[in-house]
Amino acid sequence: MEALKLDTLNDLLLSPDERVELINGEVVPRAMARFAHGRAKNRMALSLGPFDSGDESGGGWWFATEISVAYEAHECPTHDLAGWRRERLPQPPDGVIELPPDWVCEIVSPGNDKKDTVILPLLLKRHQVPDYWLIWPEQRLLMAYRLLGGDWRVMATLEGSERARIPPFEAIELDLDAVFGGR
Repeated sequence: MEALKLDTLNDLLLSPDERVELINGEVVPRAMARFAHGRAKNRMALSLGPFDSGDESGGGWWFATEISVAYEAHECPTHDLAGWRRERLPQPPDGVIELPPDWVCEIVSPGNDKKDTVILPLLLKRHQVPDYWLIWPEQRLLMAYRLLGGDWRVMATLEGSERARIPPFEAIELDLDAVFGGR
């Protein structure tokens, strides 16, 4: 019986395809982004703009889209959006980032929902990522989770045109119409 060979970050980096990620020890293609996916990602990033600046105290956030994070030897997913508090990450890295983010947001794609709703939450939980958001553009739905006491707790479920202040960005009111745009 032959042992199963798990792919590593080196295998991922050697892949000729740019739209791949390392999930459960396998280099896999990323789902093709649809217009609603790209628009929601862009508009969410714009909504969080007030946090994407630093100050003399080292506050603020670094945000990135389509960012690969090397969590483990066999796990390097590409997140739709991720953010790091500047007090934890004073300068953006030059190469592959290995520091887990403080916030991750995935735009759920049809056919890719298992990764976003089952695999990634377990990985992020192991690495103590405090906040995880999921967005379903077609349903105009956002679910925000926070890691409390070692388990994910739902902090907010927004649908349609709702507005709310959601940790860790409760300083602003998030407007789903701003995220999803007009119908």
